[in-house]
Amino acid sequence: MKGSVIITAGGIGKRMGTDLPKQFLEIQGKPILLHCLEKFHSFDPALEIIITLPADWMSYWTELLKTFHCEIPHRVSTGGQERFHSIQMALSQCTGDFIMVHDGVRPLVSHETIQRCIEGLAHSESVIPVLAVKDSLRALTTTGSEMVDRNAYKLVHTPQCFKAELLKKAYQTSFHEGMTDDASVVGLIGPEPFLVKSNEENIKITTSSDLAIAAALLPFS
Repeated sequence: MKGSVIITAGGIGKRMGTDLPKQFLEIQGKPILLHCLEKFHSFDPALEIIITLPADWMSYWTELLKTFHCEIPHRVSTGGQERFHSIQMALSQCTGDFIMVHDGVRPLVSHETIQRCIEGLAHSESVIPVLAVKDSLRALTTTGSEMVDRNAYKLVHTPQCFKAELLKKAYQTSFHEGMTDDASVVGLIGPEPFLVKSNEENIKITTSSDLAIAAALLPFS
């Protein structure tokens, strides 16, 4: 099967506290987004790669590619108001039989995690990588909080992987605040996702602390 991957990098990094969007911050001398691009290309050079970017930062990305002498084939799609809209527009460029959607600030995803997501399509049209919750959890109530069973919860990562027809059909709907990831969009019309194991290092870089952790881990990913 031919595969496509959308690497979504439409954010502007408010939580990072920098003027430069977080996907362009460097780890080990290379922008985070470039690490992501290289990871998927090295997994399978035949993958069709589409990157979503804010319109105002497209020329910056073009210059980065020249600076780092990157010639990995990919296309760029304009980011929308919300992540949902960015994916919605990028889907029109996808021609694969299956489509993965990956956060452009998760440079530590492993080839093994990507492979498990694709293999999961044998069990469902919707696959998401997850990790078990290690910490104790409490749910807020009207009077305070209460313990909940952490075994009933999973941490959701990317790439999330879908049969192309299902994902494109799901994104024909309208956006609402409950659509926090692609599985939540597909869940409105599709089957329950098949869960596969993510890798522990596959963190989403949103704060300066995350950046420091990723810098320490990247040489070993």
